[in-house]
Amino acid sequence: MGSPGSEIGIWGVFNELHLGEEKKMNKAELVKSMATSAGLSQVAAEKALDGFVEAVKGSLSKGDSVTLVGFGTFSVTERAARTGRNPQTGKSIKIAAKKVAKFKAGSHLADAVN
Repeated sequence: MGSPGSEIGIWGVFNELHLGEEKKMNKAELVKSMATSAGLSQVAAEKALDGFVEAVKGSLSKGDSVTLVGFGTFSVTERAARTGRNPQTGKSIKIAAKKVAKFKAGSHLADAVN
C-alpha cells in the first residue's frame, strides 16, 4: 500500500481500497491508508475522516446532497410506506415511510470498479 508515485488525496486513498477483492476495509485500515496516501499522521487522517463523515451526515440531515465529482453523490431519498410480512408468523405488517441515505457512484469510481 502507498507505492511511490501514487496519487495523493481521495484518489490515492481510493487506489488503496483493494478493489475487486473480497476483503472488507474497516475504519482503522481506511485511516492507515489515508495517512499513507496523503502523507498525514494516522491521528490527522482519522480527524479528517471523522470530519468528512460529520459533514456528510449534517448535509444529509438537512436534506441536502453531497457531490464529489467523479467519486459519487450522497443523497437522501424517501422510502414509501408499504406492507410487509413477518417471516415468523406470516402476518402482514405495516412498514412506515422513512428517509434513507443513498450513494450513487461517480464515473471515476464506476470505472475503477470495472
